[in-house]
Amino acid sequence: MKSLRVLIADDDGLTLMVVRKILMAMGHAVVGEAGDGQQAVALARETNPDLVILDIRMPKMDGLEAARLVQSQRPTPIIILSAHTESGLGSEAAGAGANAYLVKPFTGEQLKPAIELALANFEKSKELEARIQQMNEALESRKLVERAKGILMRQTGIDEEVAYLKLQKTARNENRKLVEVARAIILAEQLRRDSVKPAAPHGHGRP
Repeated sequence: MKSLRVLIADDDGLTLMVVRKILMAMGHAVVGEAGDGQQAVALARETNPDLVILDIRMPKMDGLEAARLVQSQRPTPIIILSAHTESGLGSEAAGAGANAYLVKPFTGEQLKPAIELALANFEKSKELEARIQQMNEALESRKLVERAKGILMRQTGIDEEVAYLKLQKTARNENRKLVEVARAIILAEQLRRDSVKPAAPHGHGRP
């Protein structure tokens, strides 16, 4: 595992010291230590760590809320620590954007796989988000192409297949993406409509 820049947050000084020693023994660098959730969020913003380790119960802001804010500012692999094993905490942590969950007290042998899991889960979620974004973009592009086809069919009386071929040919000739040609047609139609809109009549004011 490559050396990571790690931010750790826990309101217990002893835990901070133990975690720091374990991380440094693994070859990682501790770039920040926080005693509460608010400080952890501020430090994450300042230090841009490769990994954030947050205790779940902290003053000012708990680890779950801190995890949400860290993820909203800059997505980062996060491990949540807890001294409690009550059911539901793991899924709560995942819902807040944590990538792994570890119950205290723990050893270096337990922290190492938790770090590996957090990094792997983080990569997986990034890939999933990228796939979802691609799918959304593809859907949006398809909608625009359908609209452009409809405009061509109305304007020229051609059928759907011919309209699509015309779009493809224009894209090829102009060396542009199909969706860019579709956008241009939709924009031109909107401008045309706007230009033929009747002007609003002026009301007669009293002298």
